[in-house]
Amino acid sequence: MADLKINIRDLALKNPVTTASGTFGYGTEYADFMNLKKLGAIFVKGTTFEPREGNPYPRMAETAAGMLNAVGLQNKGVVYFAKHIYPKIKDLFTSVIVNVNGSTVDSYVSCAEIIATLEHINAIELNISCPNVKNGGMAFGISASGAAEVVAAVRKVYPKTLIVKLSPNVTDITEIARAAEAEGADALSLINTILAMAIDVKKRKPVLSTITGGLSGPCIKPIAIRMVWQTFKAVKIPIFGLGGISCWQDAVEFMLAGATAVQIGTYNFIDPTIALKIIDGINQYCDEQGIKSVSELTGALET
Repeated sequence: MADLKINIRDLALKNPVTTASGTFGYGTEYADFMNLKKLGAIFVKGTTFEPREGNPYPRMAETAAGMLNAVGLQNKGVVYFAKHIYPKIKDLFTSVIVNVNGSTVDSYVSCAEIIATLEHINAIELNISCPNVKNGGMAFGISASGAAEVVAAVRKVYPKTLIVKLSPNVTDITEIARAAEAEGADALSLINTILAMAIDVKKRKPVLSTITGGLSGPCIKPIAIRMVWQTFKAVKIPIFGLGGISCWQDAVEFMLAGATAVQIGTYNFIDPTIALKIIDGINQYCDEQGIKSVSELTGALET
């Protein structure tokens, strides 16, 4: 049996399969469907310093091969998280990673400072790429200077593993990746959703209240794999690959392109146990291929 364990700085994962922020709640919602401690990690839903109500409805819509969302980071804020959510998830027996968001550098920093005090949270995922919030996330993630500014500020106050989630809505993903790495990122997550929209032809109006939203699902997988491959060649830090993964073959594709680990997102809504099936599939693939450690797959693409 292959060794599925991976390490990203101080973050030790029992396997490379994790669940993406915004698609798995706080993990406890899935406890009736699966054994959570078998997961490599759980990226919990987006957390901000101040509470957010999110965007008006409708804010989700199906597409031919995926979904659009414009939820807008609805959450009760980091203080509520620390007092009420953290006690329920700190002993899940798998790594729990908090997705941190902000509309200013100071709000990112304030949120990260509070998360840093929580003993059983060993990493944060700094989301500089969310396309659903009018002020903040996207502005930082679409330029190297903006990415560098927020990563550097958070790095100063956050001593644990810092993962930076990148936006695909840019001309050159590698430029942003190198900027994040230079300012102290320990790993990268890519890609986030792609800015998109849908129209109700009978009403002649946008389907989403925000007009545009984030596109996810199988339709974005080829784009995500291309960006992971480009980024792997440009940086030395590990990559979490995500975007349209629905089976173990998809996960292996991401790893061959350069991902150290993967995140399962939209498909959690279709099959709540998909992550466990993907773990089993990767394990069987490694055995069949004579691979002793799953880390051998990372960047093993032959071109």
